[in-house]
Amino acid sequence: MTSPLDNPIWHSLQSHHAALGRAAGAAAGYAPEIAPFVGVGSADAAAGVQLAGLLGDHEPYYLVGLVPPAVPGWRLDDHGVIEQMVCARPPAVPDGADVCELGEAHIEDMLELTGLVFPGYFRHDTLRMGRYLGIYSDGRLAAMAGERMHLPGWREISAVCTHPDHAGRGHAQRLVALVTCGVFERGEQPFLHVSPGNDRAKKVYLRLGYADRCTVALYSLHREGAAV
Repeated sequence: MTSPLDNPIWHSLQSHHAALGRAAGAAAGYAPEIAPFVGVGSADAAAGVQLAGLLGDHEPYYLVGLVPPAVPGWRLDDHGVIEQMVCARPPAVPDGADVCELGEAHIEDMLELTGLVFPGYFRHDTLRMGRYLGIYSDGRLAAMAGERMHLPGWREISAVCTHPDHAGRGHAQRLVALVTCGVFERGEQPFLHVSPGNDRAKKVYLRLGYADRCTVALYSLHREGAAV
């Protein structure tokens, strides 16, 4: 591994997001009310043992990039890879609906939307990870996008969600463009992850100037004997 982006969770928790989780040796994890992500600094048995000592009652947990050979008491499930993309310059922001900054007053709406589109990843305190923008329509949060992992020089774009009733209106492209420009304005470079086969989302990101960087491994952790 030659770039922090190859192991983004670990490097985020070792830097800007250290206060949002805890670490022990070569293992680190976000507080479960913030995000279900954990990481290791080395792919060896010792890191797996240290990671097991950090995990609590919440599950599943997810690892991206570097993975230990085993985590005692836990089952490592291989979910294949996710595609990582980076953006080299600020994109043009398309015209569209009014955008608002999302905060504590909007958390229930955010949980409802992310639970519909990407269940399990967005938590009550995920908002602490970065800046989030949204578009409301007829009193409902129709779309949102924001920032997640934060490592030196890099900011992850995440929680890109559009309610199915509002798809096809350009909301995602407008929101991702605005969040992306905000990252550049702060002197950092944006990156994101997209599932293979999610062609609709990838076309939006390509339109905004994102380009493929690599694929990274995605694993989940469940207690041994637990049903998936």
